[in-house]
Amino acid sequence: MSSMFPADVFDPKRRDFLLAGAGAVTAMAIFPELSVARSLQGADTLNIALVGCGRQGRAIIGELQKIENVKIVAVCDTDESRANGAARRVEGAEVFTDHKAMLDKRKDIAAVVVATPTHLHRQPVVDCLGAGKHVYCEAPMAHTIEDAKAIAAAASAAGKLVTAIGYEGRSNPVYQLARTFFRSDAVRDVIACSAHQYQKTTWRFAGSDARREADANWRLNPELSLGLPGEWGSHQFDVAHWYLDELPAVVRGGGAVRFHADGRTIADTVHAELVFKDGVRMQYDASLCTSYLGRAETFRGINATIRLAWSHGWMFKEADAPTQGWEVYANRQQFHNDEGITLIAGATKLAEQGKLKEGVGLPHPSLYYSLWDFAEACAKGKAPTVSAAAALKTTAVAIAAAEACAKGTEIKIDPSIAGSKPS
Repeated sequence: MSSMFPADVFDPKRRDFLLAGAGAVTAMAIFPELSVARSLQGADTLNIALVGCGRQGRAIIGELQKIENVKIVAVCDTDESRANGAARRVEGAEVFTDHKAMLDKRKDIAAVVVATPTHLHRQPVVDCLGAGKHVYCEAPMAHTIEDAKAIAAAASAAGKLVTAIGYEGRSNPVYQLARTFFRSDAVRDVIACSAHQYQKTTWRFAGSDARREADANWRLNPELSLGLPGEWGSHQFDVAHWYLDELPAVVRGGGAVRFHADGRTIADTVHAELVFKDGVRMQYDASLCTSYLGRAETFRGINATIRLAWSHGWMFKEADAPTQGWEVYANRQQFHNDEGITLIAGATKLAEQGKLKEGVGLPHPSLYYSLWDFAEACAKGKAPTVSAAAALKTTAVAIAAAEACAKGTEIKIDPSIAGSKPS
């Protein structure tokens, strides 16, 4: 028995499950069946190279090293000191400062992860695909629609090669499970959604000379950066596109420098509104000036509201939504003045291990699951979780949101992009 509930409770084909609780609004924490470690069992070792050895590149190294049968054989960065720093984290990895030289020399590379700054994604992605390598590109895919289209075209021309874009929400097990509830009558008609990300940080980094400092602070350069709506918001926009199966028609926005008055012109606080064709609106807020509330997305329906926070998820059921009866067997959790039902797939197994009361969330960050999906797609010939074609649509929305927030105006999404499904 893998769960305290009947197996069909979690069957997305059933449209009558989890239709709610009686009395006050009830909250349910949603957790998937998880394994602490994953392995590409039965597959040959996947040799991976990393292009871009900054902060995100170092995080990627840490997550790839958790996956058995994945070997990082080369690291590349135009800054040799960064490349050498990354190589010290990976035993036996060869160091390069030019990705083309790396591709010419290391024919044993099967896949490449591109983690350069956003505005530098295009060339290594196109070159690696042209060299016959699978590619994982960090998100957002590009800072201009021209670069995004070029990457999507290269992915299409690459045929069976895997081109995955790092919108991590779609690989997140919590988000995958919550989406089965969302796509059922558990939530029913969607009335509104929202997202926010707050982190008190500067986005400004020191450099040993003027060039290094400019390179390190590309996020503050309006010619190169999509700012908060792109670097942060696009991940949350993609979750909305995936859940709603729709792109917005219009994006409105505004922003300002509210705290970091250091000469920057990129806003440290923004607000955007994404308006979908059926009238549903998504409110988005982000700031570098406060950390309160962190990062989360909320989807409100007439039967329930789903709240997602990357490592956990909750469903708040309306008092007038019908109940199915199994809820009486569930664990209870207090949410302010409301008592919630905690849903944990695999609860029986956790109880046997004495871990049920510890609180269950994802044992790894979302980045791990995104990289795992990529490695599995490469090893087993599967389609990527987020294709370049799907990412092109989210990138277009992020670019529109960045422009709307920078100009305090309304931007219409290109109908040739918005007219097709996001997935």
